[in-house]
Amino acid sequence: MARALPPDASFTHPGVLVNKTQLDVARENVHAGKQPWLRAYLDMRDSKYGSYKYRPEPYESVDCPGGDQPNRPAHGCVQERQDAIAAYTQALLFSVTGKRQHAVKAREIMDAWSAKIRRHTEDDAGLQTAWAGSTWTRAAEIVRHTPGAGWPQDRVARFEGMLRNAYLPAVTREVPDYNGNWDLAMTDAAIGIGVFTNDHRVFDRALTRFRARVPAYFYLEKDGRIPIAPARAGLDDPAKLTKYWFGQTTFKDGVSQETCRNFKHAGYSLAAASHIAETAWHQGVDLYGEVKDRLKAAAELHARYQEGEKAPAWLCGGKVDRNMGPDLEVLVNHLEGRLGESVPAAHRLVARHRPAGTDDLFVAWETLTHAGNPGV
Repeated sequence: MARALPPDASFTHPGVLVNKTQLDVARENVHAGKQPWLRAYLDMRDSKYGSYKYRPEPYESVDCPGGDQPNRPAHGCVQERQDAIAAYTQALLFSVTGKRQHAVKAREIMDAWSAKIRRHTEDDAGLQTAWAGSTWTRAAEIVRHTPGAGWPQDRVARFEGMLRNAYLPAVTREVPDYNGNWDLAMTDAAIGIGVFTNDHRVFDRALTRFRARVPAYFYLEKDGRIPIAPARAGLDDPAKLTKYWFGQTTFKDGVSQETCRNFKHAGYSLAAASHIAETAWHQGVDLYGEVKDRLKAAAELHARYQEGEKAPAWLCGGKVDRNMGPDLEVLVNHLEGRLGESVPAAHRLVARHRPAGTDDLFVAWETLTHAGNPGV
């Protein structure tokens, strides 16, 4: 694979998930009163994240135990994720309205965290830094690169230091035997950090990780009778592979490693993969083209059953957990808007649930930014 960018090339800013053209189109659609963008904007504005009175709650140490561990309570995990979404919300509101108070609020939230956070601990540190880190970089890109936001350079530098020291080590740690939604969410954060900090090495490593994980997560029949195993995961016999794929033994186009766990986690992975590919697209790298067939097949399969089609016996024993979130706007926008591809099931699912809001983790306001908005 070719290098993403020549080592002396400049990154495009803003260019984490959403670029300037898309922000301009979103603003124009809202001001013209067009739907579904106006409803999406109003939902965002009227959410708790859009209030001028929003107050961040930063922590020095964010401690997120995995699973059900009542003796090890979470410390700052929800607050961090929500504060990152609030910063991104305020940044988008500033872009749409031009009201500097929103930029000031986004800066206030980001400055509060960069002044205090030092570490993430406990079993879910990787996932926590992935979700919060990916959202922080989207907010920071808009505020840093939109005229009139007024973010002082010393605070920008401090925020960069926060990303490098409190997030990057966790989101770049290799986790070959983890469920793929972790790896993809972590890569989503890493590529955003690479762009925001203008770090080619971090950016390129994120591309490499994406290229390794996506074929090992979203199955296509051309892979052979069984899925591709993640490198160094130790899945060297059928029993281990079946367990890793949550009991699935029949493989057809579009099945994901976590489909039989639940659609929620498969949706997280579709969202994260799309976020990574979208950010790369804004930097001149067509990751979408390398995995289009996998993502398209997975989006169509999960959308069909999410909307109620009876699952066949070969898929998860005929029982699927239909709990997908607002995860397909970015991918559908690329497939339909840029490529002219037909994805009828995914289109119906996205259209039925517009305007998409936020999952309160790492997906937020993507009807506003990406519905019918291919940008450049």
